[in-house]
Amino acid sequence: MRLVFAGTPEPAVESLKQLIESRHEVVAVLTRPDARKGRGRTLHPSPVKALAEQHGIEVLTPETLKDNAEIRERLRELAPDCIPVVAYGNLIPADMLDIPTHGWVNLHFSLLPEWRGAAPVQRAILNGDTETGATVFRIDEGLDTGDILHVLVEPVVSDDTSDELLARLAFAGAVTLVEAMDGLEAGTIEPQPQREEGTYAPKITVDEARIDWTQPAEIVDRAIRAYTTAPGAWTTLNGDRVKVDRVTPTETSELAPGEVAATKKEVRVGTGTNDVVLSRIQPPGKKMMAAADWARGTDTEGMRFE
Repeated sequence: MRLVFAGTPEPAVESLKQLIESRHEVVAVLTRPDARKGRGRTLHPSPVKALAEQHGIEVLTPETLKDNAEIRERLRELAPDCIPVVAYGNLIPADMLDIPTHGWVNLHFSLLPEWRGAAPVQRAILNGDTETGATVFRIDEGLDTGDILHVLVEPVVSDDTSDELLARLAFAGAVTLVEAMDGLEAGTIEPQPQREEGTYAPKITVDEARIDWTQPAEIVDRAIRAYTTAPGAWTTLNGDRVKVDRVTPTETSELAPGEVAATKKEVRVGTGTNDVVLSRIQPPGKKMMAAADWARGTDTEGMRFE
């Protein structure tokens, strides 16, 4: 089939890579415009754009698709059989949905209808789910509500961060997406309607990523893993914001919520239940470092995270 691929960040790269290597033809890529990054605020292409250019594939970078007659016309000229979408970051207008023969087909990193929305992987970890997956579905005018074409199930490991789980889903989901393209071409897929009821996964805000040390240890552990690395779990120390990375719940409760106790080998923090061992911390203006190394150069007597 002739495909136009729509995607932007790193998790979408594996899908584009596998589609390029498949029997299908990727004739163009839709992605977000170059973004300014780093201290110099220089423009950088999206990871999807970088891969497309390596393969000499036409790249379209509209700021928006809404009321964009130029992009609508170009897509009609390209005449795609299908437009697979992975984390594109732009809403698809209703008047563009019928351009490809088989529609716009999205790879979403959850078992729909659970965790519809922007942050399905983070919400699954935060919720304590033991199982998640990836769903290929046909985009309609709702929020992740279209007919399901293909599903992949993936266990959530007890120490998974969002980054780790998303990396697995991005790779396995790419295989699933190619299989869905094969099935659409062969006419062997029977779309299955979603049930209306489901759960929603709104974007994680920076404010939400602040750790509440009064919560039970297992909730603190889930939150830190869910927020790693974006937007990053954080707390405050003497009024300064510090990022924290991974904790290990213990079987003892000796500290008050947020209270810090350091030895030569480890740093413990109190929660609403048992203490947790902190693995890494990023003080203001510094890089992420081992918590024990940080504590050796810091007076932790009477210290408390808030």
